[in-house]
Amino acid sequence: MREDRSQVYFATKNKGKFLEAARIAKSFRINLRHLNLEKEEIQASRLSDIASFAALEAAKTTNRSVVADDSGFFVKALHGFPGPYSSYVYDTIGLQGILKIMRGVTSRTAYFQAAVAYCAPRHHPVCFTGIVNGTVTRRPKGTQGFGYDPIFVPSEGDGRTFAQMDIDEKNLLSHRARAFTAFCRWIARESH
Repeated sequence: MREDRSQVYFATKNKGKFLEAARIAKSFRINLRHLNLEKEEIQASRLSDIASFAALEAAKTTNRSVVADDSGFFVKALHGFPGPYSSYVYDTIGLQGILKIMRGVTSRTAYFQAAVAYCAPRHHPVCFTGIVNGTVTRRPKGTQGFGYDPIFVPSEGDGRTFAQMDIDEKNLLSHRARAFTAFCRWIARESH
């Protein structure tokens, strides 16, 4: 499958996600364009299924080569909750709700996982994943980023939350950066 890498669209309403992904794509000389489209999201237990469905539907709807992503925040002490339901949980109980649930919990191990799915018109989606391990803070820290960034400290970092890092610092460690890097390497190979 040979695709024109200059015509890849990221279907997302989240400008922060797009900006992070566009920086990574640019480093591979891929021009990622923002497709301000509400992705169609199914309920599923695997992020790759959610992202793949969204990419397939966006490619059908727009007749363009599209990437879509889905991310989850998995807390070990909560048996992986909120996981694939992270967006809904964030919208309903927010960071303070997660911190309240974790009050008194000593094991604060967590990870972020991202699934980035690419789909060209009339093709099947291809999915790439990225994971970053870390811990949940006891209170939000930082004002950058979005979602659960203020309560997540990546293990490979310097003790700051994702919300205390700028985009370039976060992209050195994040789950989404790892998934998009895998996608960009693949599309660069496919385009030559």
